[in-house]
Amino acid sequence: MRVLRDVCNPVQVRRALVNHEVHTAVKMGWGELENGALLAVAEAAGFELFIICDKNLRYQQNLAGRHLAILELWTNHRPTLEQHFPSFGRMRRRCSRANIVPLRGLRRSATQGRDSAK
Repeated sequence: MRVLRDVCNPVQVRRALVNHEVHTAVKMGWGELENGALLAVAEAAGFELFIICDKNLRYQQNLAGRHLAILELWTNHRPTLEQHFPSFGRMRRRCSRANIVPLRGLRRSATQGRDSAK
């Protein structure tokens, strides 16, 4: 699968996608493109999955008719994401064209944080 990573997610995300062809928008020469144009050129280049941290893309772009699946990360914090790399493969399989799949992390509540400090 051809995967495009947005510039905002860490390079280590590539490790979660072994056996896939992973590129960044910047390396492809598309670093200056706005979201709509970026989606269009990524589709034209044969990318099947776009990994983003931008939670507003779903509201800013009309995805009807798109052939690119989008995996939305909840954070760009590398150590946090690395804990969830095993989930990336499962979530990637849930992605389908013109679909945004949010990948949410397991967040600790404030109460849990205080209790564990005791």
